[in-house]
Amino acid sequence: MVSRSASDKRAALAAAIAGETLVIAPGVYDMISARLADRLGFPALYLSGYGVAASHLGVADAGLASFADVVERARVLAGGTETPLICDADTGFGGLLNVSYTVRGLEAAGCAAIQLEDQQTPKRCGLTHGVRVVPVEDMIRKIDVALEARADPTLLLIARTDAHGSLGLDAAIERGARYARAGADVIFVQGIASEDDLRAVAGRVERPCIVNITTPSGLGSLAPERLRALGCRIAIHPGLAMLAATAAMSAAYATLRRDGSLASLEQGLYDREAMHRLMGFEEIWAFEERWGDTD
Repeated sequence: MVSRSASDKRAALAAAIAGETLVIAPGVYDMISARLADRLGFPALYLSGYGVAASHLGVADAGLASFADVVERARVLAGGTETPLICDADTGFGGLLNVSYTVRGLEAAGCAAIQLEDQQTPKRCGLTHGVRVVPVEDMIRKIDVALEARADPTLLLIARTDAHGSLGLDAAIERGARYARAGADVIFVQGIASEDDLRAVAGRVERPCIVNITTPSGLGSLAPERLRALGCRIAIHPGLAMLAATAAMSAAYATLRRDGSLASLEQGLYDREAMHRLMGFEEIWAFEERWGDTD
């Protein structure tokens, strides 16, 4: 049973970002990954659009997942965990009216922070080719609408720019700085790949900054204290759980298909009793112990 309210989670996330310790937010994409991360006491969880598109629909992160797909997944994850949930809302799923509706919907779903990006519609994963961005003024209007739409001022608005790939780092940083001046609470410059990049973003953007960790090397190899010293406040690991789970499942399925048994399975399986506890069977058993068979 989740005991923290959405307001409590938002306040906790804001306090963590304002603190001296790096906020590490692992990516989650379903309730198994969310419950595992939730039990470990991370300060935040991160639900990516890629994770929803891949796990819920089995499609590419190319603007194919709808607002309904994302808000329903966010409602389940936020409602089933104690940890503040940061939700990727892509471009807001349409025009300005859609942005307003998206913010209100994800706030009602219990999210602690909502991320909007400056890509053209249809958007695509920022780590792939062909990403195009809208004019700065269009994104600022989107920020204005989002800020007006939220009912709880502690709901954080994250403004992401994907301009790095097509316009260069300086242009991306300038966009981030303008989005900060427009009122976004947190700035996310996609494509930061080095310590110098991160230091430059943090030095010119007057808001807490996010870094996207995609691999164990490079920025992913730095200690949290180092990332925080460079000016980063939040490190997200969007694909960690999905890639780790996919690797484990791929190996297990391949072994079964090859051998017809699990005798040579090298990857250990999650303990079944621990899985029962993770999914809440202890609460079910306690209820049945108290009330007996109610059928």
